[in-house]
Amino acid sequence: MTFHDQAQLVKKEVAQALTQGSQAAEKCDIIAVTKYVDARTTRKLVEETGFHHLGENRVPQFLAKKEELGDLSIRWHFIGSLQRRKVKDVINQIDYFHALDSISLAREIQKRADQPIACFLQVNLSREESKHGFFLEDVDQALEEIADLDKIRLIGLMTMAPADASPSEIEDLFSRTRVLQEALAERNIPGMPFTELSMGMSSDYQLAVEQGATFVRIGSLLFE
Repeated sequence: MTFHDQAQLVKKEVAQALTQGSQAAEKCDIIAVTKYVDARTTRKLVEETGFHHLGENRVPQFLAKKEELGDLSIRWHFIGSLQRRKVKDVINQIDYFHALDSISLAREIQKRADQPIACFLQVNLSREESKHGFFLEDVDQALEEIADLDKIRLIGLMTMAPADASPSEIEDLFSRTRVLQEALAERNIPGMPFTELSMGMSSDYQLAVEQGATFVRIGSLLFE
């Protein structure tokens, strides 16, 4: 299939999930994860599909790709773990950061950012040892400490399902993450609107959309 065909399939399935999911949001943006392809392939993807949200997780490759594709209208999402020593290289080059997983990282962003950064607080509600993110019981303390950092704008939550989870387990995790996101949004905390929900990848994005995701990260499906 061409990039156009693959993109149309994903768009169709997202649209179906938005109408079928009882907890679905009004809309869900697709982030095309281009971390495994070069700038030339990324350009072709953008031009053939119209996708303008792109996700990267490796600093050198992201910076080179952004420079080469500077003529395109792209919203850049950094979706991977970010080492504190790399914050200065990345944080002012992106539109969204999806993996705010520690207070020390938040403080480094505060130090290096030129303006407020749209961040997703990464949560680990499944308590998976191999995943980063705040446990549920640590979220309130994290918010108290981040509240003083004016360069951090917490627009939502991000989570990832365990690789070996069953569909029912994934659905439960996504549901619990949505419930937490909605509860945080209701608090109306200054600088923390929590209106967005980043969850779901190529293997489980339909479940994520049905459970309220407003951003899904699609990589392998686009490049099969």
